[in-house]
Amino acid sequence: MVLVRQEIGDVLRDFRLQKGRTLRQVAGEASVALGYLSEVERGQKEASSEILSAVADALETPLSVIMGEVSERLAVVEGLSVPLGARVPDTVPADLVSGFRPEMLARS
Repeated sequence: MVLVRQEIGDVLRDFRLQKGRTLRQVAGEASVALGYLSEVERGQKEASSEILSAVADALETPLSVIMGEVSERLAVVEGLSVPLGARVPDTVPADLVSGFRPEMLARS
């Protein structure tokens, strides 16, 4: 059985590690209890949309990017091949991101 919470946790951990951030740093910036964020990353707790949004902000990564990665990983686990035309583009139209602060859109 595929657990969405496990995939979400794995993706959050991967993004955090790619950015060289500690669990404590991200939890503090997201105003989330350290132990709770640890449980989310390990797939033991379901995170609300509010928590996911706060963690995404702390990681300076749009939530849509995080959830897109979750979606792609779920497709792999389910054995689905994603047709090339159905993939989410690597870029987002400027009008969709115009409200974001530039530092939120920067990739490390």
